[in-house]
Amino acid sequence: MGAPGADGRFGEFGGRFIPESLVPACLELDEAFTAAWGDDEFRAEYAAILRDYAGRPTPVTECHRLSAQLGVRVLLKREDLAHTGSHKINNVVGQALLARRMGKHRVIAETGAGQHGVATATACALFGLDCVVYMGEVDVERQALNVFRMRLLGAEVRPVGSGSRTLKDAINEAMRDWVASVESTHYCLGSVMGPHPYPWMVREFQRIVGDEAREQCRRLLDGSDPDYVVACVGGGSNAAGTFAGFVETKAKLVGVEPAGGAALGHGVPGVVHGSKSFLLQDEHGQVLEAHSVSAGLDYPGVGPEHAHLASIGRATYVQAADAEVLDAFQLLSRTEGIIPALEPAHAIAWLVRAAATEIPLGSTVLLTLSGRGDKDAQQVMEMLS
Repeated sequence: MGAPGADGRFGEFGGRFIPESLVPACLELDEAFTAAWGDDEFRAEYAAILRDYAGRPTPVTECHRLSAQLGVRVLLKREDLAHTGSHKINNVVGQALLARRMGKHRVIAETGAGQHGVATATACALFGLDCVVYMGEVDVERQALNVFRMRLLGAEVRPVGSGSRTLKDAINEAMRDWVASVESTHYCLGSVMGPHPYPWMVREFQRIVGDEAREQCRRLLDGSDPDYVVACVGGGSNAAGTFAGFVETKAKLVGVEPAGGAALGHGVPGVVHGSKSFLLQDEHGQVLEAHSVSAGLDYPGVGPEHAHLASIGRATYVQAADAEVLDAFQLLSRTEGIIPALEPAHAIAWLVRAAATEIPLGSTVLLTLSGRGDKDAQQVMEMLS
């Protein structure tokens, strides 16, 4: 997947729909990222930190018992094994390096499931940057362990009590903070959403997932690519990073949204958080609340590049319901000894269903396991009791 157009759009989606006060900040960020991403020294430092600190490359694990049960060959890209327990570290290391390069000493972030917040707090501790994380009150309660981890790492966690008190509202508060403090503050947005250059920049920081996976799969599959490449989608950063490695191949790309927050499945084109994409809204243009058993997918929109991939037919977006997600969470745990986060459990849930109905027997499926399930164990235990 290449860069967006000069106006920051992927086809008709994307762009920059922001208050005038934030235009200079986005232009500064665009210029800084373009320069840094073209700088061999920046790229080398970024790669070295991901290797020596974050634990890259993450492996691809073959799921022998699950494959035998489903009748398809299942390969997992193990982002759960990266430092902090998810793919989020890839993006925040890049943005923290960029903040330091721009002379910004304060970093703010939003988080839903807490993984982006933990990763941001981790990178800020590593580089000696001040860190503030906005988190909806609902998510603060259901992700108490990650809240403690962020505070342990030195971050200030600010609960958000407005609206649905979830990820959407945390983003709103982070953007208000950014407007008021832009001269000293970098907003470390956690997914492939928001105004340009964020969707492009975050995808580029995450494309290491897909680039690694493509080479690893070709070694495993005698030079071939998998038949299917699957990832969960909320805002969509792990899917965008994964798809970037395979968009030029013949692999079928499948993004799995939560049934209660499926912007591509139930939404319409509109503007949310600074860019044009698909989102859940009513007939009056008011953004609707999304629902997911996973705090990390509890978002009413989706990244604009995903909207573009759907519109041109290069990727297919499907849905998984809470009940089958909980079943998938347990299934992978019991068949492979790998406890997934609830976010990628959506992708596993779709795979279980599709293996019985539409994926040909013997197909090879690469699935990005975007995070580990430690953060969700208490919530799942309570739901299953």
